Amino acid sequence: MAVLEWQVSTVKDIRVETPSTKTFTLALPRWMEHKPGQHYDLRLTGPDGYQTERSYSVASAPERTGVIELTVERIADGEVSPYLHDVVVAGDQLEVRGPVGGYFVWDAGLGGPLLLIAGGSGVVPLMAMLRHRAAHNCTFPTCMLYSSRTADDVIYRSELDEYARNDRTLDVAYTFTRQAPPGWTGFDRRIDAAMLHDVVAPLGSGIRAYVCGPTLLVESVANTLVGMGLLAQQVRTERFGPTGK
Repeated sequence: MAVLEWQVSTVKDIRVETPSTKTFTLALPRWMEHKPGQHYDLRLTGPDGYQTERSYSVASAPERTGVIELTVERIADGEVSPYLHDVVVAGDQLEVRGPVGGYFVWDAGLGGPLLLIAGGSGVVPLMAMLRHRAAHNCTFPTCMLYSSRTADDVIYRSELDEYARNDRTLDVAYTFTRQAPPGWTGFDRRIDAAMLHDVVAPLGSGIRAYVCGPTLLVESVANTLVGMGLLAQQVRTERFGPTGK
């Protein structure tokens, strides 16, 4: 299938999101519309022919045609992310293949209420969903609960805050697990049952939940949501291990 063929993209822009994350805007010669939540495989080939691949969720909405945005967290001992962060510049070319994935996806036609729960860089595919939601001017209740170590680790902070200010049907809640900012009155612990009750209650029934982040967070949240009465089929999950994405 053409969708799974490798193609050579061109890096159009690199944007620093946090001290450890950057967003790479890639122009694709064979762009096709993706579904929010899907990912692309990225392949690096060394001078000796050695190849390594990683999968990165698409951060951009499908309404942004011709390009995709991949937000990448730098993993110190990784094979791919340090190269992307430290070597790649605008104008460089990167091999990619996608879009891939059909389970952890959402589009406006599915409706809501929508519950998005992210840990760390797990926010990336959920951001594609929020951007898609905004592009369609959706008005069903939606909540993003985003767990980060500190305020400096929050990816897309200004955009998320702007969405929340301008949309009465969207609530964005942060929780900080290591250090909350001065004067912070919101959540300041790992996601637990009490926190989930607080964010789920205003959404009502028929919730569609998407949870993405480190394995332990995802499993804990998914199990708690089911324990609260959500059906297993209402909770979609995507997880990653210590090496991240």
